[in-house]
Amino acid sequence: MKYIFEVRIKEGHTPEEYAEAWVRASELIQRAPGARGTELRRKIGDPSTLIAIASWNSKAERDAMEGRHNPEIDEIIRSAAPFIEVRVIGEFEEPEWIVMPPAVPECGE
Repeated sequence: MKYIFEVRIKEGHTPEEYAEAWVRASELIQRAPGARGTELRRKIGDPSTLIAIASWNSKAERDAMEGRHNPEIDEIIRSAAPFIEVRVIGEFEEPEWIVMPPAVPECGE
């Protein structure tokens, strides 16, 4: 499953400041059973808006990690809170199946 949220960096701060906290927290979170990686991306045309994507084997494993309340993770999140606004976009299951159009040959093939 994917847990996706938007992060807006407040004026006077930089995405790099948040990225540093993101990496520190992610290194700890990714030790939890079921964690499958994280991504942090800048919005095109608006570098102060980021999208964060955390991948998990299941919602149950993600919820279990949150239930353990690691004080080190909590402190990292609290340290970044004054200079960001977070909007949860949602939790998304991995698709049961994917339909993709056939590959289009490149010119000259």
